[in-house]
Amino acid sequence: MSFEFEPVNRRSLSSQIADQLQEAILDGTLKADDRLPTEDELSRRYQVSRPTIREALKRLAAKNLVRSKRGPTGGTFVTKPSVDQLSDSLTSAATMMVSLKEVDLDEINQARRELESTCCRLAASQRQESHLAIMAEELSLQQNDSIAAEAFCASDVRFHRAIADASGNRMLSFVMYAVIEALQPVANMIAYRFREREVIVDQHRRLLEALQTQNADRACDILHEQIDYLAARHRDAQNWRAGKGD
Repeated sequence: MSFEFEPVNRRSLSSQIADQLQEAILDGTLKADDRLPTEDELSRRYQVSRPTIREALKRLAAKNLVRSKRGPTGGTFVTKPSVDQLSDSLTSAATMMVSLKEVDLDEINQARRELESTCCRLAASQRQESHLAIMAEELSLQQNDSIAAEAFCASDVRFHRAIADASGNRMLSFVMYAVIEALQPVANMIAYRFREREVIVDQHRRLLEALQTQNADRACDILHEQIDYLAARHRDAQNWRAGKGD
């Protein structure tokens, strides 16, 4: 392992050290499962205290970039983040953007329309029976009138997640995590008072049939129908809240 330890200034030392180590991990200088020098060695090389090094390592651990292992063969090792971990980070960031009102529902719907249309077109030709089976299972669950609103929304998310996975494009599927798993639930819970489950279920049924028959245009048309329907329900919800003085 060859890695240059650059001098740091006295402002926010732990942050600077963490940034240097993170850059080395991201550019491949430090590779997955590489063992970092000990805290003592790092403190000598950076000429800082051990608590400063410990804080820098905590920053990296919080980002799932390093992990600690105890015992004779222990130490701090570089972690290769999983897709799920990275997706969770992306989803958390997107959720925060919605909470802080950095994006609105119109932008969410626009993002869904553009990105998920691409997923539908790819899924029509790339989908596997396993993807169709997941959608069929979720559709069956959604047809159960006794499930709670939260369970219905969760099933809706899984249904659309299966479409993204069926695209066969891992990068597109990864990006869709933010739209489907962070933004869609927010939109769903706003509109749930006004949307009719049977409408969503019928749209999902027809969407599944379009993907089964590999009809990409039909799948996109049904997706757009659903997004337009939910956008109208969002407006209903906003008008209702405005009428209550919220």
